[in-house]
Amino acid sequence: MTKPIPRISSRRNGRIGSRKSGRRIPKGIIHVQASFNNTIVTVTDVRGRVVSWSSAGTSGFKGAKRGTPFAAQAAAANAIRTVVDQGMQRAEVMIKGPGPGRDAALRAIRRSGILLSFVRDVTPMPHNGCRPPKKRRV
Repeated sequence: MTKPIPRISSRRNGRIGSRKSGRRIPKGIIHVQASFNNTIVTVTDVRGRVVSWSSAGTSGFKGAKRGTPFAAQAAAANAIRTVVDQGMQRAEVMIKGPGPGRDAALRAIRRSGILLSFVRDVTPMPHNGCRPPKKRRV
């Protein structure tokens, strides 16, 4: 059995400085997905590349507490804190889903100081698509 040869670090292996903090993003899109169980906030640049994200679960809430408006507010604040440091001033907001965290997340985004160009509801609505499941008989 041969001994492994230790790698000598080169420019390819080690990155000098963080690449994410080096990018300046003046405008972006904030996606809020609010389900009944969780709220996920994703911040992207104009081309759709993810810059920052957070959810109620990653903000420290577990179980049924993830679906609360306060957890959605904390998730939105966590996601936006990093992009404000990168220089984001303007944003568009896309809100999807019927959850209780919709309004709370939007309130937290408004308080962050980012100018919102528009707020759009992109919840998928069927045009009488699939047949719904049968009624529950309890």
